[in-house]
Amino acid sequence: MSSLSTSGYGSVEAPFRHAFAFLLRTHLSLAVRVYSPSNTASLEAIHILEHHSQGIEGRGTVLELAKVNVDELKAIKNAYSITTVPTTMLFQNGKEIDKVAGDNPRRLAQLVEKLKRAVDSAKTEQASGSSSSWKGAALPRGYVDVTDQVELNRSELLNVDTETGGVRVLFSTEKPSALSGGKGTAKDWVESDTDDQLLLFMPFQSMLKLHTLQITSLPPTDDDDDELPTRPKTIKLFVNKPHNLGFDEAEDLQATQDIELSESDWNKEGTASIPLRYVRFQNINSLVLFVANGDGDSDKVRIDRLRLIGESGATRDMGKLEKIGDLPGE
Repeated sequence: MSSLSTSGYGSVEAPFRHAFAFLLRTHLSLAVRVYSPSNTASLEAIHILEHHSQGIEGRGTVLELAKVNVDELKAIKNAYSITTVPTTMLFQNGKEIDKVAGDNPRRLAQLVEKLKRAVDSAKTEQASGSSSSWKGAALPRGYVDVTDQVELNRSELLNVDTETGGVRVLFSTEKPSALSGGKGTAKDWVESDTDDQLLLFMPFQSMLKLHTLQITSLPPTDDDDDELPTRPKTIKLFVNKPHNLGFDEAEDLQATQDIELSESDWNKEGTASIPLRYVRFQNINSLVLFVANGDGDSDKVRIDRLRLIGESGATRDMGKLEKIGDLPGE
């Protein structure tokens, strides 16, 4: 175990991979300095980077600075192809966008300027994020939307009414038309066909850790019409299947998690946030969602949107991660 020091929260014990993943997903911009305590230039460069970034607005929110002791974290050299110590890396939205090897003052100054631009861009994105991507419910703190990791071309939805939308509409980031007064000509939801069951296979581009499943269902309301679709009630989830299941198989097979939804689970946006048994949804490469029945007497069930919340990618334990400012004597 290693120590990650966070402002205002003291010292939090966590493996490097967890600490680094946390910083990446909670800060739109991140500067990481890889240094060696035995290298005087490394320590001086950290102070230079800290000094020049003092005036950047957004520190602690959209921006964080961190330092990594390469003597304790030899694996980081391979993970990020580091050949020179010190090295400074700049990340935005979880992706590396620049790297400076050594202590060239001009390149460090350029990096600080790029850091400022990245922070400005991140703040703009943060301010407009609510309008660019619709969310049916708030995300659990510390986790992100990983729905974009679904391989749409390999996904399969069985027993779907072909007069409604296909599998892709389930993962759309746009606000459902049912919440916009029915605007739009396309049917941006799916309904079951012959009965109130749906079977969805979702393979992933990377290994995921799933924390929450969000389902949006917005059927029309008419208590006297049994032909209208209903919301899902009983759901079974299966992980790490190489392909879709059959309906009989899904009925009989023990699920990774069984879910029973009630009316109180749905918010005003028509979304139910379902907490998953996190320990059972670690390092998964696919998810099968089986709607076993709907909430009512109708032979149809409807889903408008699906969101997968958790962590994407698999990283290795690499040791100790510190915030800049945690050097001895600071």
